[in-house]
Amino acid sequence: MDRKTLPGTPGHSGLPFADSAAGALLDADGVVIGWTPAAEELLSLPADRVCGRPARKLLADPAGLPGPPGGRPVGAWSGEAVVRTGRGEELTVVFQVLPLAGPCTGAAAEWAGGPARYFVLGAPAGKVARWRQDQAFTRELFLQDRLGLAVFDAELRLVRTNTHLLPYTGLPPDLRNRRLGDFLQAPDAAAIERRLREVLRTGRPLILAEDTVRTIEDPGGGVVMAVSAFRLQAPDGQVFGVTALFTDVTEQRRSDERLAILHHATAAVGGSLSVTGTGEELATVLVPGLADLAVVEIARAVFTGEEPAPGEDGTVPLRLTAAAGERAEEVPTGTVVPADAGSAPSVGGSPSSMTAPLRARGSFLGRVTVRRGPGRRDYAPADLDLLCEIAARAALALDNARRYTREHRAAVGLQRSLLPPAQAETVAVTTSGFYLPADTATGVGGDWFDVIPLSSARVALVAGDVVGHGLGATATMGRLRTAVRTLADLDLEPEELMVHLDDLVSQLRDEPNQPDEPDQHEGTDQHDGPDQSDGPDRPSPVTRPDEDPAPGDLRADPVGATCLYAVYDPVARRCAMVSAGHPPPAVVDPDGTVSYVPLNPGPPLGVNGLPFEVTEVELAPGSLLVLYTDGLIEGRDSDLDEGMAELSRRLARPGAATAPLRELGKEIISARPAHQLADDVTLLLARTHAVPAGNTAVWPVAADPAAVARLRQDAAQQLRAWGLEELVFTTELVLSELVTNAIRHAGGPVEVRLIRAGQLTCEVSDPSATQPRMRRALLTDEGGRGLYLVAQLTTRWGSRYTRRGKTIWAEQPIPDEAGDTGDTGAQDVPGVPDARNG
Repeated sequence: MDRKTLPGTPGHSGLPFADSAAGALLDADGVVIGWTPAAEELLSLPADRVCGRPARKLLADPAGLPGPPGGRPVGAWSGEAVVRTGRGEELTVVFQVLPLAGPCTGAAAEWAGGPARYFVLGAPAGKVARWRQDQAFTRELFLQDRLGLAVFDAELRLVRTNTHLLPYTGLPPDLRNRRLGDFLQAPDAAAIERRLREVLRTGRPLILAEDTVRTIEDPGGGVVMAVSAFRLQAPDGQVFGVTALFTDVTEQRRSDERLAILHHATAAVGGSLSVTGTGEELATVLVPGLADLAVVEIARAVFTGEEPAPGEDGTVPLRLTAAAGERAEEVPTGTVVPADAGSAPSVGGSPSSMTAPLRARGSFLGRVTVRRGPGRRDYAPADLDLLCEIAARAALALDNARRYTREHRAAVGLQRSLLPPAQAETVAVTTSGFYLPADTATGVGGDWFDVIPLSSARVALVAGDVVGHGLGATATMGRLRTAVRTLADLDLEPEELMVHLDDLVSQLRDEPNQPDEPDQHEGTDQHDGPDQSDGPDRPSPVTRPDEDPAPGDLRADPVGATCLYAVYDPVARRCAMVSAGHPPPAVVDPDGTVSYVPLNPGPPLGVNGLPFEVTEVELAPGSLLVLYTDGLIEGRDSDLDEGMAELSRRLARPGAATAPLRELGKEIISARPAHQLADDVTLLLARTHAVPAGNTAVWPVAADPAAVARLRQDAAQQLRAWGLEELVFTTELVLSELVTNAIRHAGGPVEVRLIRAGQLTCEVSDPSATQPRMRRALLTDEGGRGLYLVAQLTTRWGSRYTRRGKTIWAEQPIPDEAGDTGDTGAQDVPGVPDARNG
């Protein structure tokens, strides 16, 4: 080894700070007899100008030369003085006077020009202050007990450490000249050394890099150390080592991990409105951060939206809802076990398990249990506190899910009560309806369908879609469905019915949304759940968007809807339909051909003032009429054209035209999973029937009372031919009254038609637009009893406007015997066995 080089130091023989200090030799009288180059540079005075002069001459105030303590030099002493440089500037220096052991003699004295008695070192006061700070900083740094400090040489051997480098079991008492791998696990030592070599190579400091540290003698869980390091190099730039600081951040990391688990659990269990889903999310989020196995048990009453109530023994039946982690498949989910409603958080039978109750708003909703397997540290009190906090937040989410379940069951019940039966059978059509709500927060919406029997064996088919979701849309749907049935009962023409419906929607849209009365919530629980209002109020149309509406100007959410109304006549085999912004229906001919009705749709309901156009098509017996809402053909990632093309492909598959309606509808609906729906789906399949020509009879009647007798004879003869002798008398009486009134009040021409389709319908048509009205005649009145008799003799009667006047109709049930001996229904469909069972 080079004698001038020490291990762990730069390759030179100099002492720290020596190169920066100025030096001078003084004789016994204080005369300068030697001057170093550093002194020449510091004071800007060459040696020939200083040597031979008293040292006090260098002072700015020669009379102010500080002396040694006590006045007599007995050893080394120091002080501070102000000197004048060769440039005439004053400089404050700190000096150190070192007495020599004896006067220099021989060659040394000859070189110095005389016997030397003192060696003086000096440096600027500011630089000396920094030297002292560096020395104090280094000394105090190695005395710190909150962090570990280590100095490594260029070969990463420990040169110096403080006593708190790694205050854990398994460390040798003396670490000098050792490597980290001598006392740390090999992977941990290699990871730290890799970081230190990178610092040595690049010079970039390492800031708080975290590594797990485990000793060879104690290879357990270890500790997490935050390592910071910086390179050591001499003033000439030579690298000779690296200094590393080790900070134990184990508890901080564990606290961060617990906080991360808490945040993750809050986000995971806070977004679900499913009781089972909330339990599964809670179990999943606890593994593996807090446990190797997590089991969630929820009170059985919560699944039906009820609030759990302890029994007489204080227990609540819990259903084992979810399990996650190791061997979770062995947990018997679905099992019901009793649990104490007053149970408190606790560590289980071993330190590797613990349980916390799920409690919200004072109600015991269940419990969560976590376990750790071998090889993981036992639970600490902080872990139990974390589990309790997660359980408290999960319990709130679970209670919200319970309340939602209660409201959802009520909403779904309301929705189902407002929709007609899924399957219907009439003389004109056999229908099957389907409703699939989109996967929304409410689960209910405003889509609907309806099948409305009309007079003369006709039937009205309806499909509609109210804007929005939730109870507000459901309530609007119920009002519109009721309105459609009421208007249909008036036998209005399709376009006229749609005009009235459009006017109704406009009125609903403009209804004011009255604010709650101050005492509305008196006596109710103000915290019974989230606000169930339909949505935020919107400004009145007369209020500009940039103005705050006055309280009286607030309106409800916009009300809008689309609707398709179709009337099918099985006698004429024609279907008249009108659309208010609704997609066109599809028609599947008996031969399997699929087409869409070329409708000219009007605007959606609520636009006001625009007319609607009727489209009529002829339907062959056994045709399939498909009504739907846009949710069936419009998805999140597809447009209407793609959806209509896909519906056509499904309807055109072989056998679809004759398939049972229930199976066909399920097949179409199954292609639209709820999570992919952009809107609710409504589907109405109607297979048409036809009334055979032999089941109708038509007679023109002259505007002459004498023609009524001939009409009665013809009608009686036709009824006997149909095997309806029991209805001859009542039919003659009904026709006499209706035809006589038509001739007397409307004139001619008059037309009479009998329809035998499920029941016997008598129709009398005349050119008058005056609707007949039934009234109770007085005892003294000679007339006014005709319609009263008609109403008493028939099951139903009414009047409808036509393009040529009006038609009065009356219906009578066909006796069972007659129904058993002849055809009283629609014509059978070729190729469709028992079409009414579709």
